[in-house]
Amino acid sequence: MTPPQSPSTAEALRGAGLRVTAARVALLETIRNGDHLGVEAIASGVRARVGHVSLQAVYEALHALTAVGLVRRIEPAGGPPRFEGRVGDNHHHVVCRSCGVVADVDCAVGEAPCLTASDGRGFSIDEAEVVYWGLCPDCSIAPSAGAS
Repeated sequence: MTPPQSPSTAEALRGAGLRVTAARVALLETIRNGDHLGVEAIASGVRARVGHVSLQAVYEALHALTAVGLVRRIEPAGGPPRFEGRVGDNHHHVVCRSCGVVADVDCAVGEAPCLTASDGRGFSIDEAEVVYWGLCPDCSIAPSAGAS
């Protein structure tokens, strides 16, 4: 038996109750094929597929896709927001302090352990966001700027 295929981009948009437009399809495909993209990179990807689209239209589509859960917005401290197509699971991110590259990191232990806060302060917690910081492999081996 073959595993179920993920829904097409148009089907995913319809299933989320959104109108299917060329710009939305291009935007969602750009994000799904990218790697934690910023708004400018997303806009460039959309423009390469469908021609001119305003930055405002990109922001509006990102907001709509994030609101329905087709896209995840992450905001590493000190950096611009980034968007990814990996949604619906409890994964985290690792960010390079030097170059800013972002990568996915699966939970280290079992069933979403970080969803259980030591003190939830009365909140009904449904998501946790963990960001690990360090140096990526390329920056770890690069000679330091101050070295002679």
